[in-house]
Amino acid sequence: MIGRTEDDVVAILAEDAPGTAAPAPAADLSTLLIGLLKGVQYRDTDERQWATLLNLQPRVRDYVAVLGLDLVLDEAEGHAFLKSRPDPAEGDDAARRLPRLVARRALSFPVSLLLALLRKKLIEFDASGSETRLVLGRDDIVDLVRVFLPDSSNEARLIDQIDTTINKVVELGFLHRLKPAAGRATGPGNYEVRRILKAFVDAQWLAEFDARLAAYQAHLAGADGSAQESGDA
Repeated sequence: MIGRTEDDVVAILAEDAPGTAAPAPAADLSTLLIGLLKGVQYRDTDERQWATLLNLQPRVRDYVAVLGLDLVLDEAEGHAFLKSRPDPAEGDDAARRLPRLVARRALSFPVSLLLALLRKKLIEFDASGSETRLVLGRDDIVDLVRVFLPDSSNEARLIDQIDTTINKVVELGFLHRLKPAAGRATGPGNYEVRRILKAFVDAQWLAEFDARLAAYQAHLAGADGSAQESGDA
């Protein structure tokens, strides 16, 4: 023990003490924060990183709070992401409105439609209780969407439009494109519906979109009727 300080002795005893966890290195916290700022983190992507996130959760929350963000962590579904805190109420002089770090994105009608349909599909899938991963083929997704789109004489163009919408939803992170099985010929692929969709599309959002969808369908029906009358005349 010659040459050791009191602090050294305390550190050695702490390392040898059973059940005492060593403090997590700063690099782990930095890696977690960088990953969260870049996008959603999934348990099945990196189990070790997920365990570190659970361990450092209070420190992550404290850090991102300075940036006006909240950590949303769902252990049951296995995903975590950052979201902006609600803006302070009007007239609240004590709360200062911070610049928004996580940008809001306006969704087009086709993208909103596909998200709503995938969310409903996920509800049906969870009710069956058979599997944990909902996987849909490209043709399955096309069949879901085309029912709600205006009839088109150009089938190829309609499919291209739906493919564009699918790619956008993949980009947003709600669909994950699966690699084709070994030896399988190239063609329409399969997609996993990411369960984080449940956090984005809640019951209120779904109800509001259902109302807008009903109005949209009524508008289409009225337009078709007017076109039919014009044709008859």
